[in-house]
Parts: sequence; structure tokens; C-alpha cells
Amino acid sequence: MNPAQTLSSRWRQFNALTKPRVIQLIVFCALIGMVLAVPGVPSLPEIQLAAWACLGIWLVAGAAAAFNCLVEKSIDAQMRRTAWRPTAKGELSDWQALAFSAIMCGLGSWVLYSFVNALTMWLTFATFVGYAVVYTVILKPLTPQNIVIGGASGAMPPVLGWAAMTGDVGPEALILFLIIFLWTPPHFWSLALYRVEDYRKSGLPMLPVTHGNAFTRLQILLYTFILLAACMMPFIYSMSGWLYLVVALLLSFGFCGYAWALWRNYSDALSRKTFRFSLIHLSLLFAALLVDHYV
Repeated sequence: MNPAQTLSSRWRQFNALTKPRVIQLIVFCALIGMVLAVPGVPSLPEIQLAAWACLGIWLVAGAAAAFNCLVEKSIDAQMRRTAWRPTAKGELSDWQALAFSAIMCGLGSWVLYSFVNALTMWLTFATFVGYAVVYTVILKPLTPQNIVIGGASGAMPPVLGWAAMTGDVGPEALILFLIIFLWTPPHFWSLALYRVEDYRKSGLPMLPVTHGNAFTRLQILLYTFILLAACMMPFIYSMSGWLYLVVALLLSFGFCGYAWALWRNYSDALSRKTFRFSLIHLSLLFAALLVDHYV
């Protein structure tokens, strides 16, 4: 392999550590928080501020993902879904992954502190600690409620976006936080249901492993009902209008419908469809907030 190919291969390995598809959703949700925090069409300085904030959040989120890959490399190696990761395959050493994570986190924190504001930097760093340390190192291997408690870190992006544009955390940002926080358990548990043997083999106490299939399906159903109520809050709080409300109702009833079908008659195929729909649900829900903001 020539030097150019070696460099390209190494770049792909480091990029894989950042979990690009996950990071895209994180930055998208943060961007929605930024947009909603600015009344009307943003000015050029506000667009520049949002760009710096997206860059900083992307860097720190990528650092957290890389640290997660490092800590869970032995677990990842036992699961089909994650066995391809460079740390699990031994393509990157522990020191390489750790140095990459540290550089990304440090650079992202500097960008946020220097070009955005200190509050956003500290909130983003706290999110890094919450995901990379509290969730990955402590909660995930110890309790089946790991995804519930650890979901607080995953729900932070719109709060970070709001703080970047306003310098504070308003109730609107907390509503967006609540939606993602309640969305996270049914999203991950629907994945865990059809990947249960991987989780059992890895030793992680995911809910389907510790409490069984039927109990997990019931929890998914109950969470989607609560999530439906939370998704109405932007309209009730006058953050959004009728366009968002219609889209939110359609998506939420759809999610509840999948959860109901899963509860009544389980299959791996249906669980997989529920997981995929959960991604569509969150993406389109926040896209509706974005469009409604300008209509």
C-alpha cells in the first residue's frame, strides 16, 4: 500500500471512530436549537456564530464517540453491529484512539470558548463527560436503566444550540431536551430487542436481557405514549404553529402504532422497523420545527 492509500485508510479509521451518522443527527438537533433561538431570519453574524457552534459541537461529540469506541472495544468485537469498528478490529491502538479523542475534545472546547461562549463550552464538555464517562464507563455495564439515565447526555444538543445563540438555557430548550430524552429509551430498546443475543453475549445488562422481551415491549409502548404528550409541548408553549402540530401528531401516532404492534405480536422484523421509524420520527419532528419556524 502506497503512502497516499495508507493515509486515506487511516483517515477512514479515525472518521469511523466519530460515528458519523450519529454525529450528523446530533449536530442537526443542535442546529434546530440554534434556529429556534433566533426570531426571524438570522443575520450574517448569527449565521457565523451558528457555524462555529456546529463545528465545536461536532468536534466534542466526535471525541465522545471515539472514547466510547475505545472503552467498549472488547464489547464491540463480540457484537455483529459493532465488530467492524477500528478499535474492535485492532486497526487503531488504544493510544491512537485516546489521543484522537483528547485532541478532538480539546479543539472543540477551544472553538466553543473562543468563538461562541463559555456556557456552551461548559455544557458541551459536561455532555462529553456524561456520555463518555458516566454512561459508557459507569451506567452501561451496571444497570438496565443505563439508556434512560444516560439519555440525558444524548438529549443535550438542542440545549447546546440554544445556549450558543442566546447565552442561556430557556424553557424552550428544555422542552426540546425532554422530547429527545423520552425518545431515547424506545429508540434503543427496539434495537436491543432484535440484538438481544449480542447484548447477552457481551454481558451488558440491557433491558431485554435482564427483564425479558415482553417487559421491554411494554416499556417501549408506555414511553411512546409519554413521548406523544411531550411532542405536543412546543405547540402548547407557542414555540410552533399548526404545521408542526399536524406533523408531530402523525409521527407520534405512527411511533405509538409501531410500539402497539410490537407489544401485541413481536417479531425481529417488526422490532427492526420500529427502530428505523424512531429515527424518521425524530428527524422529521425537528425538521417540522425548523420549517414551522419560518412559515
